[in-house]
Amino acid sequence: MSDQPSSGSTEPVLPASSGTPADPSPSTPPVSGPVSTPGRTDHPATSGQPTPTDPTLPGQPAPGFTAPGQPGYPAAPDEQPWGAYPGGPLSQPPGWAWPTAAGPVPGGAYPDPANQPHNWGWPAPVPGGVYPGQPYGWYPGVDPEDPLVPPPYAGFGGWFARCTGALRRGWRQLLPIMLLTQAVPAAVIGILSIGAAPSAEVTSGPDSAPVLPDLGSVFAFYGLVLLAALLFGPLQAAGWAAGTWLVTRQAAGERVTVGSAFRYGWRRAIGLWGWTVLASLLIMVGVCACLLPGIYVIFAIALFGPVYLFERQDPIGRSFGMLHRRLGMVLGRVALVVAVLIVAALVNGVLEAVSQLAFGVDPMDAPGTAVGAVLVAVLSAVVVTPAYLAQLVGLVVTYAEQRAQEGPVNVARLAAELG
Repeated sequence: MSDQPSSGSTEPVLPASSGTPADPSPSTPPVSGPVSTPGRTDHPATSGQPTPTDPTLPGQPAPGFTAPGQPGYPAAPDEQPWGAYPGGPLSQPPGWAWPTAAGPVPGGAYPDPANQPHNWGWPAPVPGGVYPGQPYGWYPGVDPEDPLVPPPYAGFGGWFARCTGALRRGWRQLLPIMLLTQAVPAAVIGILSIGAAPSAEVTSGPDSAPVLPDLGSVFAFYGLVLLAALLFGPLQAAGWAAGTWLVTRQAAGERVTVGSAFRYGWRRAIGLWGWTVLASLLIMVGVCACLLPGIYVIFAIALFGPVYLFERQDPIGRSFGMLHRRLGMVLGRVALVVAVLIVAALVNGVLEAVSQLAFGVDPMDAPGTAVGAVLVAVLSAVVVTPAYLAQLVGLVVTYAEQRAQEGPVNVARLAAELG
């Protein structure tokens, strides 16, 4: 008797208990008419119209097709097998690592940033959990051992350690840069102040009344000092740019020279000098309005130099924004830099007082006193040079810290942004 079901039957037929086993592949029952299903109305196919089981019907799989996710579906070489990526790093075995943007990679540690090119950066952080083998709070994008960028959780200790590290690495190259671009202009302006300053002695007229100094000489003196400051402005701006470039490149592991730093500094000198003039005008306006607004402006625009060199857009606005978003952090770092500059100014003032006591208020009247006053002015400019180093390094590291607070960044990326 045949094992095939009768026409129109929808129930399976068990194989016979004896004899040759039945073919395991399902057999196709003959279709003699439409099969009725409760709740569904079918219409018989007319001549030339494909049936639902016809492989030529659009949307129907071809014979032998296996859907993804079903047994027998092959995985293409070097592609992720069918299924979702694992949910998080906490549940993964040792040695597991997040896949890169180009696709999954074998497990292992992330690469060492010190051996990567300038445009290399850590992959974007993955939310949730602690990364295997890393301290709490660490995430790709900020290297805890970065020599220039303090991690967001490092605090004052991380900031200070990177400042001292930058000074140890680069003071030999930074010192001649600061002497040439900051100490020399300061010495020249100091000597002009000694030679062209109006007499400080109070004179009296025939009636013993004090005589006011000549206003023309006063305006001529301050005009000369302002002109010298404007002429030396591009040189000073080149020094700040060169020092920033040198500190960043050294932290990235490069061997740099004073000449290469100056070549970069001159490329950025005019632009940085222009923003410096604008910042100086804002400070003057603040001081004229009242002392406190002037102090506020000094702190608010303190980071405009690094912002211009690294980002080259809206440096004053960005500096204001960094101060307002993290007021305590930025205020504390900049206050330490300002404190160093105040100490340097006090030392300079003491040396000027000693010069006046030794050579008089008008030392240019005699050759001997004139030489002594010039030597003291040069010495004063040299003595305060370390304060310029502290100002440069402190502001660069403060800027790098604020960038790390905003998002993943490392010294390699900052070095690439300098250009």
